[in-house]
Amino acid sequence: MRLRSRFAFLVMVVAAALPAAVHAADKEKSQDQAAPSCSGVDMLAETATKDPGLYNRIMAAAAGAKNSDAILWKVEKAGRPASYLFGTVHLTDPRVTTLSPAVEKAIKESETIALEVSDISETATSTVIAKSAPLVMFTDGRRLDGMLSTGEYDTVKAIIGRSGMPVDLAALFKPWIVTMILSVSDCERAKVQSGARVLDMKIAELGKSRGMDVVGLETISDQLEAMAAVPEKQQLDMLRSSLRFADRTNDMMETLVQLYLHRHISAALPFQVALAQQAGIGDEAFAGFQQKLLIERNEKMRAVAEPLLEKGGVFIAIGALHLPGDKGFVELLRQAGYTVTAVE
Repeated sequence: MRLRSRFAFLVMVVAAALPAAVHAADKEKSQDQAAPSCSGVDMLAETATKDPGLYNRIMAAAAGAKNSDAILWKVEKAGRPASYLFGTVHLTDPRVTTLSPAVEKAIKESETIALEVSDISETATSTVIAKSAPLVMFTDGRRLDGMLSTGEYDTVKAIIGRSGMPVDLAALFKPWIVTMILSVSDCERAKVQSGARVLDMKIAELGKSRGMDVVGLETISDQLEAMAAVPEKQQLDMLRSSLRFADRTNDMMETLVQLYLHRHISAALPFQVALAQQAGIGDEAFAGFQQKLLIERNEKMRAVAEPLLEKGGVFIAIGALHLPGDKGFVELLRQAGYTVTAVE
């Protein structure tokens, strides 16, 4: 689901926080303001009806990924308390943010919570973005409107305008950040800006309310640098793929929710590749994403998590796309000598 299925699990809040960073000020948000209820169509279920062959190919690719059938795992090694690994999505949807009894129990048994980033609030994110202009915007005279067709750029301008930023800035943004903005529906952005909490933030708040240590495995700067490191041509290809489905953002988000709830998160990337092919873009566009946003970050986060796991009693909550696969977090922990068992 555009950037979200690919790597916006990682920093969805960027898209909601960016307007505040551009305006260089945080607006006061009302916690009491009623948040809208977002709704959409499950596009994968739609594909199953309209093109069963394509659906079967997507699900076959998903089934081939190791450790793709669970989002909660128990991590054990002799001589230390058990730890847990939990896959998240950065959404406010109550179907996602309502923790299951098994997850509640795992948190209760832990002493430390480790997230990708310990503070993904709008204030923290917008502050970092404001200090990281070269990662987000062109500073060498190039412009996005010179890289896209007129129709594509008109869509970009409309998206930037709806997000609350000056349309004139659209030409200065790098492709990846526009894709990030596009990956969050207007409805979801409004919910975040009205005070609704994404799953990771709710876990952090729960831990703090119980007096637990809440730490990060990386920083917001790390995440921005990783996204900006994806080769520019691939950034453009992913943006073009996103623009093809710019009118279905709510549907993309509903599809993501269904993949998560049904433990089919490993279908997210094959589904995105299928959508890109409809836009005339090959799967090579995702090579940089997989290398920079998954493989390299998995290794770095595992290294930071290792001292916590050696102590035991840590509840690790990271984007669900980081868990499955030969180089996924579950497999990396097994290679490091831990017994990792699916719980839910």
